[in-house]
Amino acid sequence: MIRSEETRRRTLIVLQMLGIAAAYYVSGRLGLLREVKVESSVVTPLWPPSGIALASLLYLGPRIWPGIALGALVTVIAMSDGFTFWGLAVATGSALAPLCSYLALRAVGFRTELDRLRDGVALVFLGALGGILIGATSGSVVQMLSGALSATEFWPVWSAWWAGDTMGVLMVTPLLLVLSRARMPRRNDRWAEAAALALVAVALTAVAVRSPLSMIYLLFPVVVWAALSFQLAGSAPCALLMSVMAIIAGTEGIGPFADHSVIEVMLNLCVLNGCVALTALLLGAIVTEHNNIRHETELACEELAALVEELAPGPAAGHRPEGPGSGQR
Repeated sequence: MIRSEETRRRTLIVLQMLGIAAAYYVSGRLGLLREVKVESSVVTPLWPPSGIALASLLYLGPRIWPGIALGALVTVIAMSDGFTFWGLAVATGSALAPLCSYLALRAVGFRTELDRLRDGVALVFLGALGGILIGATSGSVVQMLSGALSATEFWPVWSAWWAGDTMGVLMVTPLLLVLSRARMPRRNDRWAEAAALALVAVALTAVAVRSPLSMIYLLFPVVVWAALSFQLAGSAPCALLMSVMAIIAGTEGIGPFADHSVIEVMLNLCVLNGCVALTALLLGAIVTEHNNIRHETELACEELAALVEELAPGPAAGHRPEGPGSGQR
């Protein structure tokens, strides 16, 4: 019985690793659908595998890290049309980056519920901006050592690589953490408001990223609406939708991205997606924390009222209230 349970547990871990490796590879191929060429390297404005890897570590723990490493290796092999030592070095750096982010988040007591402002701040600075540096730095250094990248091209490629990995964490990780706690929808859920939010988000984003009038600012009221009404469950999908639509417009060179160089488009996309992601993540965390504090306060007041009622002195024992005919004869 014990051996059977151990075998079942190991089988489950292996299946989880293979599933994460497959998700890493598939999301990498999707990210490369909108690849751009910076100097002599191919990068993408949004690299979903970095977000998937960090979310997997936060949800399942470091035991599934070999699945991330396998997914990174397969993705690099597919991109370089074969296995090479340099490809192995790039894959190693890409797999170590989310692991370092995970260790940094765990060290500060990060909670996957993202129900505190400090958790949102930690995910931004330790998860996205901090540990992910390793992947971009190691990848750029390896390419320079292999001769595929010159010293003058290092910083533009490093910046674009880091921006893509960072956006992957900021956009994908919160969404996956929200989905891990998803429940079956109920009849009394706010379907009408959710449908209206989705329609408005698609329509205004299309106008903002495709109009030559540079109306990018239209995105932020929608993100604020999503965060205030649905917290991260609404703001995270909304931010990802806006990011994807902006990337499509940017790589096609239309709307506010027209007549700009590749570096300028990447910079604009990085700033836009970063501001949208920060607004969605931090405001969603603030609203969730406020709602939790209010709920806990209401529970404390109810418990206090019940305690006061229980301790309040009742009528004295043996005392009978005097009625109209209770006087002395």
